[in-house]
Amino acid sequence: MEIRKRYSSSLRMWHWLSAIAITGSLLTVLVNSTILKAGNSVPLVQSALEKSGEEITQDQARSVVHDLRDSVWNWHTYIGFAVSFLLLFRLILEFFQLSDQKLIRKIKAAYHQYYVIKTKREASRHEFYVKTSYAIFYLLLLITVVTGLDLAFEDDVPYLQKFHFLKEVHSFNMYLILLFIAVHIIGVFLAERKDNKGIVLDMINGGKNHINNI
Repeated sequence: MEIRKRYSSSLRMWHWLSAIAITGSLLTVLVNSTILKAGNSVPLVQSALEKSGEEITQDQARSVVHDLRDSVWNWHTYIGFAVSFLLLFRLILEFFQLSDQKLIRKIKAAYHQYYVIKTKREASRHEFYVKTSYAIFYLLLLITVVTGLDLAFEDDVPYLQKFHFLKEVHSFNMYLILLFIAVHIIGVFLAERKDNKGIVLDMINGGKNHINNI
């Protein structure tokens, strides 16, 4: 009997690096929309400088905040490039995964078992919906990457400035990704408390699939 990892090392690496990159990207948005929001931070900057003996006008404080926001958005862009690279890596990885580890194959297998063979319907339905949600997440990530790259290069490529609506698409898509992340975390938490204990550990050490060599 051959003992095979449930999740490949490449997939696990992608999963955790993507989790870090997406979290970092969302944090930059959170910082700029809360801490560095002009209405909140301008008085704070003035107050902080006054305590150190420096007095600046509201316009000067606003300029400081603007520079800080630009710096955070630059980090958002750099992290966005990392997310883009990771998504490309994941799409390429799908072609090199073992057949039983390919996402498309898992979706097809679960669909076939639930709708055609009609055996173990509860488990196969759950598997189908979960894996399909992953495919939807990759689609959302692709939309975020494409719209993000458009925003990143629109100053250098004038033609891209025609697609102003992509900024709204990029922003709205962020909320959909946040929704997926919330549902994903809740789903993993519930699964750990029920029949699928060890999901998080499997994504760390790979887990084990037992496959007969016949």
